[in-house]
Amino acid sequence: MTQPSEPSALPSTGKGPESSAGEPGHPASHVDAPATPRLVLSCLGVVFGDIGTSPLYALRESLVHAREHHMAETAVIGIVSMLFWTVILIVTVKYVALILRADNNGEGGTLSLVAKAQGALGRRAWWLYLTGIVGVSLFFGDAMITPAMSVMSAVEGMDLVFPGFAGWVVPVTLAIVIALFWMQRSGTERVARLFGPVMLVWFATMAVLGGSHLMDDARILQALNPLRAAGFIARNGFGALPVMGSVFLAVTGAEALYADMGHFGRKPVRVSWLAIVFPALTISYFGQGAMVLSHPETAANPFFLMAPSWFTLPLVLLATAATVIASQAVISGAFSVSQQAVQLGLVPRLEIQHTSDTQAGQIYMPRVNTLLMVGVCALVLAFGSSTRLASAYGIAVTGDMVITSLLAIVVFRYTWGWRWEAVLGIMLPVLGIELIFFYANLLKVPDGGYIPLLFAGVVITFMGVWMRGSQLIQRKLTAESVHLDFLARKLADRPPVIVPGTAVFLTADPTIAPAALMHNLKHNHVLHERNFIVRVETAPTPTVADAHRLRIEEVAPRFWRVRLHFGYMEQPNVPRALANAKGAGHKFDIMSTSYFLNRRTLRVGKAHMMPLWASRLYAGMYRSASEPTNFYRLPSNRVVELGQQINI
Repeated sequence: MTQPSEPSALPSTGKGPESSAGEPGHPASHVDAPATPRLVLSCLGVVFGDIGTSPLYALRESLVHAREHHMAETAVIGIVSMLFWTVILIVTVKYVALILRADNNGEGGTLSLVAKAQGALGRRAWWLYLTGIVGVSLFFGDAMITPAMSVMSAVEGMDLVFPGFAGWVVPVTLAIVIALFWMQRSGTERVARLFGPVMLVWFATMAVLGGSHLMDDARILQALNPLRAAGFIARNGFGALPVMGSVFLAVTGAEALYADMGHFGRKPVRVSWLAIVFPALTISYFGQGAMVLSHPETAANPFFLMAPSWFTLPLVLLATAATVIASQAVISGAFSVSQQAVQLGLVPRLEIQHTSDTQAGQIYMPRVNTLLMVGVCALVLAFGSSTRLASAYGIAVTGDMVITSLLAIVVFRYTWGWRWEAVLGIMLPVLGIELIFFYANLLKVPDGGYIPLLFAGVVITFMGVWMRGSQLIQRKLTAESVHLDFLARKLADRPPVIVPGTAVFLTADPTIAPAALMHNLKHNHVLHERNFIVRVETAPTPTVADAHRLRIEEVAPRFWRVRLHFGYMEQPNVPRALANAKGAGHKFDIMSTSYFLNRRTLRVGKAHMMPLWASRLYAGMYRSASEPTNFYRLPSNRVVELGQQINI
């Protein structure tokens, strides 16, 4: 069976059922849901876990690079000013004020922005998909580094309570990480109820600790002036770049504001940021800066040293809980992005387990979970400390943000109809700052920054080979196949033995006769009373209403062509979707319906369709794809599989 999520089935941009947002019966988007206390609290636990734990290491790492370059102690003011204005420009202006408006029927994230930009152009632009692939690849690199960096930085605080604990940091971090990934199989629904309250306590604690040191040295308030940040960069020139690479750690996790918007809505995310998260982060950074100005020796670990000695242990435990929550948010995001990538045909079918009866977004993907766990553990063992790991952190995030800005320019200009002067006037300064940060983070490549780039390159290669291989195989099959209309007319004129029941043939191209149909005619010499040639398509929208799920047309007596549309956030359920055909006069009785699938065997190196290494890689990915019976929710006792060999 050809996988319907191949390049031939990429989201269309036409005004068909796949563009049904806003139509009657379409699932109501909660992007404009009111900012109720419950939603605001939930946002704290899911959306802001990553960016909310950045005070643990952002200023500390920036000061480390400042000392390495022999910058004056008063550089603390310039660094805090850069932290403050970076958060304002990138998070508040770019994401909260602008990007959150660019939702795709209530959903956000890189692939959502790609789909929206595609719809804006009104044509299939492959450079958009290439941009999306790069963005997704960088996201997965970030998803591996975030748990390792966050958890390790929190566990390291135990050394302040128990001197000599440093030797236990790596084992304890590994134990926490393995336990976290092991918990994924049971779902996060029950645990997520605790996330919001814990993060509320976390942000309140940050604000209280920062506020208690704010007046240690009132000079820190000068950091509110953006000229102090500009002056720091001007005085130090290229020497400021390593510091800027660490300053950017303050906004890692900003992508979550957009990616997780579909879970809560635009207003709750904005209210959470403006009323709770941003003030807490600001007070924490300014408090740390004032303390370091007054007591330079605290620069070694300013966040934990803000706490009185009696509160250090509770703070370390609270920080560990907050970093676990931050890691959980990134892992859940990786599952969601992987599901979207499967639906858009960027990767093979992967097993998807739904862990909640009430929340469709609560999913577990075993292979993705294992890959992330192995990657995180390898990073912990390889680097051994959050300070060393910080060298690998930031490149993936800055790259993803640059891609988001480029896609946003397309959406602002062609979807919203903004004049080029307004688009460039707003986005060029933001993009310019992000490119500077990206260049600053590139300086980390020799010290470990190559790891997320290497991983992103591997992911891009896998996705590129999968898309290209699927496209070539589909082209080969189309060239060798019989046109469905021609076959249906021939069978109508000279029918074989007709047997009762309904046959459903899944295919990527409904204009040609599926291989399973041809094999059934060739070997069994029979034809069912009713034959439906079904293609599953992924719409450029998160969901598709049931009223617009199915399009059916008669080809010839006993033959119908069916197109099923699913959103890229939905799990395809073919039998349930076909049940909608009752309104068109077609009834699918489960006991008299058989689903015919074509099981391919790929023979590598025979046809030279791709380089040998690419053919082997594609064949390996094809064999690793999950069973179509499970992926499309077919009743296993009603499935018939017929074999086919293909040379690649």
